[in-house]
Amino acid sequence: MEWHGEASVVQTRRHGENAVILTVLARDAGLISGLVPGGASAKRAAMLQPGGRVSLRWRARLEDQLGTFTAEPARARPGLLANADALAGVNAVTALLSYALPERDPHPRLTDATEALLDQMDADDPWAEAYLRWEMRLLDDLGFGLDLGSCAVTGSRDGLAYVSPRSGRAVSAQAAGDWAPRLLPLPALLGGRGNGGVADALALTGYFLETRLAEFHAGKPLPPARGRLVARLLAREA
Repeated sequence: MEWHGEASVVQTRRHGENAVILTVLARDAGLISGLVPGGASAKRAAMLQPGGRVSLRWRARLEDQLGTFTAEPARARPGLLANADALAGVNAVTALLSYALPERDPHPRLTDATEALLDQMDADDPWAEAYLRWEMRLLDDLGFGLDLGSCAVTGSRDGLAYVSPRSGRAVSAQAAGDWAPRLLPLPALLGGRGNGGVADALALTGYFLETRLAEFHAGKPLPPARGRLVARLLAREA
């Protein structure tokens, strides 16, 4: 069995004295893991930083084996290590990918969104809203997407103010009626009326990550790296 192409580093784990187990995200193959002999050396470790692009060849005798990577640098993203916010961002993204995605299950739209987000973080462009959209893409790709375009009750696109915690669909203020206290607020950033920026929107996606992804998909708590990133973004908004 063999695969080759470019991918972004998701994580490395030490294996023995000199090797690492490398996990990458590839557009056509999803998450792939393999052994990198000598990957723990200083030179190789610098190339295998999370978020960096590498050119890879993966080989295994059988499809279900771990396999071995031959890795060469493709494109570094040094900006991901340049400041604490970007480092927290890439740590959250890679932790959620490792947590949520099964191995060798391609998610091309999510991979494209991940690459675009990492590029924004690397360039130090404002990326908080892009990260929020990335979380929504993650939910959507895993079958837990939010439908915020129209009211679940009336079909209207006007006056959207809430989200149903059960269906993930928007609800207008008029249709909510006495049920409003049981619904989640829809922030203005995501099409709701009134206020609500990145912090409120991340609270909404966080709710569905906890109640859908964590409870039904993974069965374990969300990675702490996501909480650390959200705390940093909230502090910036305060």
